[in-house]
Amino acid sequence: MANLKTKTKLYLEANSKTWDSEQENIRLQNDGDGDYIHTWSVDGLAKPTDGQLASYETAATTEEANNVVIATRKTAYGSWENQLEEIYDNGIESWKTRITKIKTDNPKN
Repeated sequence: MANLKTKTKLYLEANSKTWDSEQENIRLQNDGDGDYIHTWSVDGLAKPTDGQLASYETAATTEEANNVVIATRKTAYGSWENQLEEIYDNGIESWKTRITKIKTDNPKN
């Protein structure tokens, strides 16, 4: 099940808003029975219903999975400084081959 924050972020983006610009106007909370929207004061946009948030479940699950893949790739790539040194030492084609393998081994949805 996708995180409430991710579904809320997608709801905002679908309505021409962003999480970064609105996060101060939204308070997510968990009282032990699950996450919920405690406070919503987004100008010009109604608080989403449970049904509206549920409609983002698949997209949110995909985004969360892709974020894990991206983090894994970044670790495998190494720093940009190390990548530049690799290119200098071994050539661009060797670097491209390694990067392609990392992407193949860690595909995004």
